[in-house]
Amino acid sequence: MEDRNEFTIITEPVNIRGVRATLTEEKYGPHPRNTFDIWLAESEAPTPLVIYIHGGGFVGGDKSKYFQSPDLVRFLDAGVSVATINYRFMTEAPFGIKACLNDSKRCVQYLRYQAKKYNIDKNRIACSGGSAGAGTSLWLAFTDEMADPENSDPVLRESTRLTCAGAFATQSTYDIFQWEKHIGIPMADTQVQLQAIAMAFGFTQVKEIDLLAQHEIRKDLDFLNKMDKNDPPVFVFNKHKNGIPTNEDEMNHHPLHAKAIRDKAVEVGLEAVVYAPEIGIEDPSGKDLVAFFLEKFNL
Repeated sequence: MEDRNEFTIITEPVNIRGVRATLTEEKYGPHPRNTFDIWLAESEAPTPLVIYIHGGGFVGGDKSKYFQSPDLVRFLDAGVSVATINYRFMTEAPFGIKACLNDSKRCVQYLRYQAKKYNIDKNRIACSGGSAGAGTSLWLAFTDEMADPENSDPVLRESTRLTCAGAFATQSTYDIFQWEKHIGIPMADTQVQLQAIAMAFGFTQVKEIDLLAQHEIRKDLDFLNKMDKNDPPVFVFNKHKNGIPTNEDEMNHHPLHAKAIRDKAVEVGLEAVVYAPEIGIEDPSGKDLVAFFLEKFNL
């Protein structure tokens, strides 16, 4: 492991419940928001790593959201390093959710590329997050290997595969047209809805665009249908109320999204611990996210 004295000196404390970050505002890519903070567990041997990805509908949010999470302290106490990351918003070029997803993908690859610097075990990396961060974690988990061995950028040659993933208040897929069958509400009945879908798909306007016909974009964003039995196990938690959504928040975070993931996991034979108590879904194991991840890290 490299001498910590070679690292950038932290000028302002970034704390997780009083535990100061080892490094802050580390860069993993060229965009101004391609940054992360990292807390390195004390260990001579390379440690597992959990990467937290914030929510905010891909138009807002910040990595500081997780600075008060007790789970992060539990991971550090168990010998697991923790990173919290930022990524560009979908309102910036090249636009759309895919740009945000690709940033998080690159962060996973960058941390693998720099595994020696951060004393990380490349074979034990997990992602977790809420809402947009949850969907991003599942997209990474369910998408087949995205490493590009011939790329001129050595970071992009690294693996994108995870050991496990966690998702809180996740969406079921980012092919938003699929939501109608999952939660029973039409998704393209109004101009506002169509404009939102266009933005998610990477278009700045909806005029004269057949969004339903964007098959490649929809397939790429449809992480639910990417899921198969060879994917890493997942932990899903949703405490939102059931019933007919009355606003965008209730639509985006409806517990039936969690049910769709649970049902697909059962169908393909993937291990998934899912809790959605408002619709009667409880996992008999009683495991929480930290216990689930530590088990998958063999700790």
